[in-house]
Amino acid sequence: MLFAYDTEVALRTAVNLVNTLDSEGVEHLRAPGDLDRFLEQEEFTGSRTHDDDELASVRALRSQLRTLWDASEDDAVALVNGILRESRALPQLVKHDYWDWHLHATTPEAPLSVRMGTEAAMAFVDVIRSKELDRLRLCAADDCNAVLIDLSKNRSKRYCDTGNCANRAHVRAYRERKAAS
Repeated sequence: MLFAYDTEVALRTAVNLVNTLDSEGVEHLRAPGDLDRFLEQEEFTGSRTHDDDELASVRALRSQLRTLWDASEDDAVALVNGILRESRALPQLVKHDYWDWHLHATTPEAPLSVRMGTEAAMAFVDVIRSKELDRLRLCAADDCNAVLIDLSKNRSKRYCDTGNCANRAHVRAYRERKAAS
């Protein structure tokens, strides 16, 4: 494990959120129900309004977070600090549901996009402090622009988890090797 468990969960959620707008521009958060399913899949808890404004604010957060994959360290710090400042983050240890002690920086009643942004920002604080921004990558598949975070020990993750990019690349390489021999 490179980071604390809750940091890795927040980073994966940020990746999954960014990838809800896929490389062809297909929107996977079209309606509040889509957001409900996403949050259930990510096991994200707390208060909700289940309305179009909440959906719009999460989409805006997604755009903000996406810029981290292309940001310099200084730009990433500015974005993370901005999110934390706007949310008036006050880190504290909490224990709930099946989670042991972990860090929250907002109340469960804060608006969804604020809670999501703050959790992501707190996770990216660890990434930046650890000088690990190079673990933020774009999928290596020629036909995919999805983002990923490489949490492997040997820094070898090259393909996203949104589709079959790794399988397609491996099959293509196999066929090329077969054709060459």
